[in-house]
Parts: sequence; structure tokens; C-alpha cells
Amino acid sequence: MSDVTGWSRRLTVTAGGKGVVSHAGAVALRLTADRTGLTAALSRALYREDFTPGHDRGRVLADAAVMMADGGNTVRGIDVLRHQRDLLGEVASPATLSRALGEVDQAALDRIDAARAAVRARVWDLIAARHGRIPPARVPNGDLGETIVLRIDAHFIDAYSRKEQAGRLRGRYGLHPWP
Repeated sequence: MSDVTGWSRRLTVTAGGKGVVSHAGAVALRLTADRTGLTAALSRALYREDFTPGHDRGRVLADAAVMMADGGNTVRGIDVLRHQRDLLGEVASPATLSRALGEVDQAALDRIDAARAAVRARVWDLIAARHGRIPPARVPNGDLGETIVLRIDAHFIDAYSRKEQAGRLRGRYGLHPWP
């Protein structure tokens, strides 16, 4: 396994300037996977003594997760990360991603689940060590105590259809009628 965080040693996040990249949230998510140890844990879980791939399988799966979080919904979506080569370095091709996913059997899934659980427990412990406990979700009249709130922002994704009687949404026809 290679140094999975080497790409980020000189990374800084700013709102302007030279070298600005799109999909900065994806870069931050990739950095989070690396710094929490998730990428390395996936690499260990997928390591095989009889096989030395051109792309570390833990990195490939971490990049696939980042790609999906960034809105990619097909294997070819990995190309969005590949186009940030100056920032991210080598990112697996869609064909390599397909092969890596095809290599994941039930035993590998079990090892991946165990790796994710170990990293998740470590991250919760780090948060509790820093704050004394998981910080409570604040509401206007106090906080929610032990309740953990995950805030997920969403946006419309157009699902276009030329079929007759397609739903009307946002002033146009042919878009999925979200409830």
C-alpha cells in the first residue's frame, strides 16, 4: 500500500485564487476518507497476496464512494475525479473501477464492513475525546441531548421524459414529479 494521504500534503482550501478546482467538496470528502484511515482500512481489507493491482483497491473504492457522493451514478462518473489529476494524482479508470467492484465477493464485503465499523468507532472516539461527548444538536430552546442529527442537504435532479402525460414540475413538462 502506498501513502494514501501523500497527495494532500500541500493542499489548502480557499475561496479564490489560482489553482481553483470544481468539485471541491469531493476533494474534502476524499481527504476525510484518507485522514480518518478509511482508505487504508479498505486497502488492508481488500489486500490479496497473490495479486498486485495497478491501482490500490482501497483507493479505488474510496474514490468510487467520493464519486457517488459528488453525484456520479455510473461507473463512468469516476472520470470527474480523473479530470482533477493535478490535484488528486492518478485515479482509476472506469474499466479499473468495474474490475475492482467485480472482485468484491461476500468475504470481501464482510472485511469491508469490519473495516468501516472500526474506522467509524475510531472517529466517534476522536470526536468524544475532543468534545467530551458527541456534541449535541442545538435547537432554539436548548439541545437534543444524546440524539445525533445528520443534516443532509438535497437538490433537484431532473429526470426528463418525453412520454405523454409526464409530470409538470418547476414550470416545465417531462420532469419527475417529486412529492
